[in-house]
Amino acid sequence: MPTQPLRGALGRYTTGVTIVTCCDADGAFVGLTVNSFNSLSLEPALVLWSLRKASPSAGIFCAAPRFAVNVLAQGQLGLARRFAVRGDHRFGEGVWTLGEHGAPLLDGCAAAFQCETASQQRAGDHVLFIGRVLAHTDADLPPLAFQGGRYHALGEVL
Repeated sequence: MPTQPLRGALGRYTTGVTIVTCCDADGAFVGLTVNSFNSLSLEPALVLWSLRKASPSAGIFCAAPRFAVNVLAQGQLGLARRFAVRGDHRFGEGVWTLGEHGAPLLDGCAAAFQCETASQQRAGDHVLFIGRVLAHTDADLPPLAFQGGRYHALGEVL
């Protein structure tokens, strides 16, 4: 199956935009923009996200016992773009702190989930991460959306 038409069809589905973070073995902050985040279960509280196996950060996330999912607010488009490209400059923008459960948290995001890695599964060209939610926060801020290869603000509430 040709991948470009499939990618276009999958892009019709609107998602939120997150920055998933962890710390490497030396305690350095690691993070990247992810739109493959979903809730999985309320009891127990589980979330999931996926990462390309070929990602330079894949080994770090696979080794990390904990991670955080920072759901971006509409005003954080610059951070979404910054964390979508490779480089060591990512944490130079935004206010970042080490969460009580050992992963970097972004101030001012729409929601944040501090998670313990419950399982990892290789599926196709990705690794699926399932996290047990240890703590979460949310703010009454409109989230940043992604659809059709572009970032969007939410429209009118129906």
